[in-house]
Amino acid sequence: MPSKQDRFKIAVLDDYQDVALSLADWSVLDERATVTVFNDHLSESDAVVERLRPFDIVCVMRERTPMTRSIIERLPKLRLIASTAGRNASIDLKAAEERSVQVVHTGYTAAPTIELTWALILGSARNLVAENTSLRSGGWQQSIGDDMAGRTLGILGLGNVGSAVARIGAAFGMKVIAWSQNLTTERAAEVGATLVSKDELFREADVVSIHLVLSGRTRGLVGAPELALMKPTARLVNTSRGPIVDEADLIAALEDKKIAGAAIDVFDQEPLPLEHPFRSLPNLLATPHIGYVSRGLYERFYQDTVANIRRWLDGRAAG
Repeated sequence: MPSKQDRFKIAVLDDYQDVALSLADWSVLDERATVTVFNDHLSESDAVVERLRPFDIVCVMRERTPMTRSIIERLPKLRLIASTAGRNASIDLKAAEERSVQVVHTGYTAAPTIELTWALILGSARNLVAENTSLRSGGWQQSIGDDMAGRTLGILGLGNVGSAVARIGAAFGMKVIAWSQNLTTERAAEVGATLVSKDELFREADVVSIHLVLSGRTRGLVGAPELALMKPTARLVNTSRGPIVDEADLIAALEDKKIAGAAIDVFDQEPLPLEHPFRSLPNLLATPHIGYVSRGLYERFYQDTVANIRRWLDGRAAG
């Protein structure tokens, strides 16, 4: 067995819930590596570099800590980035390749995000947080919730997540309409949705739910013009990526009560700054990017990560 000094050093980043070591068997790496878990988040690149300088292997949870060129190039010991999920846009793959840093990924399922999407839709429509807060403080019924049956659900993006959200909407008795830049009538019909124009979707929907990949085409896709088309009784839901919605425009719409409310799990800056308006707007239901934070998916993430590291170590030993 290599001495402790000679073993590979593994850093597990952003383990907010302190569960990484309990959800996978890291002991299979003990003879060849030591594991250090960090529960806090560092946002400054210099601080990230200082923390990671001693490590050969860095395990990142989704996009919490971006592995940018400026970080990768300042980590001479780095040999492996183990990322959770099937892709990670926050890793500079070209910079990693240039430095001979291998990047590996884990399995993934969208089921937890689909489930949270509906938790947010229903929680917002039925004012669950406000009603629960009132009850806990001695109150009783405070509001009238919105129905789902007979209303219109508008889906932006009919990929794996959007399609499942659409089917659940239909099960609630909702009319489902959809739009994305490449969506066809046939594809929409496959999940019981009707293809409409982007403007029609915002005009007609009682709930607009976003399920698009963040790209140059989708960044800022939903802003003041789209929000102005929405009914004053409508709600916007975003469990995809924060920058798809213009944050300032959404804040303005909520402050001016141009729409009934919004429910979001994703933000331009994460973690969300302490004084951000999203933390206090009464007609906003916000959660801290927990769409993928479920026990089953975390077990898959960390168990696959251990397997990936073990495979990489075996390859080095064989080589």
